[in-house]
Amino acid sequence: MGQIEWAMWANEQALASGLILITGGIVATAGQFAQWYFGAYSIAAGVFICLLEYPRGKRKKGSTMERCGQKYMTAVVKLFGPLTRNYYVRAILHLLLAVPAGFLLATILGTACLAIASAIYLLAAIRGEQWTPIEPQPKERPQVGGTIKQPPSNPPPRPPAEARKKPSEEEEGAVGGPQVNPIPVTDEVV
Repeated sequence: MGQIEWAMWANEQALASGLILITGGIVATAGQFAQWYFGAYSIAAGVFICLLEYPRGKRKKGSTMERCGQKYMTAVVKLFGPLTRNYYVRAILHLLLAVPAGFLLATILGTACLAIASAIYLLAAIRGEQWTPIEPQPKERPQVGGTIKQPPSNPPPRPPAEARKKPSEEEEGAVGGPQVNPIPVTDEVV
């Protein structure tokens, strides 16, 4: 079995926790909770986390499905270089962003999810993973002359390959000549 790439799990977990933080922050701010400013902080932190985590990293093996519109955010994340590429930095950043949101009941679920994402990023960093952007690969165009094959000689429907053996010369003579009707036919006009 192959190795688990923990960064992919951490990315999904962090993106979901950012959305949960935004939702909890909206509830706390709109509901005019006693400490509503933690709700406003949770909205800002959730938006920042979603923008940071939206671009998926490239997997070491296999293919990676790019998110819709990811290439625009990938360029922004690439600008920060080692700050966004290193998973140790992301683990610490997510843990620090989660702490203030933990003081409000409406955002405590987002805090717990973000702490779990931070732990998964720490595991990914210990395993030596790092974020690499998904680069568009140049498409190879097939050469026109190399792809054209000889057209089939007999029309469809074609028999299976075993039945398509070439007939011998004796069979060709029998097949191509006139056939004899075993029942005598007479033409009587009444």
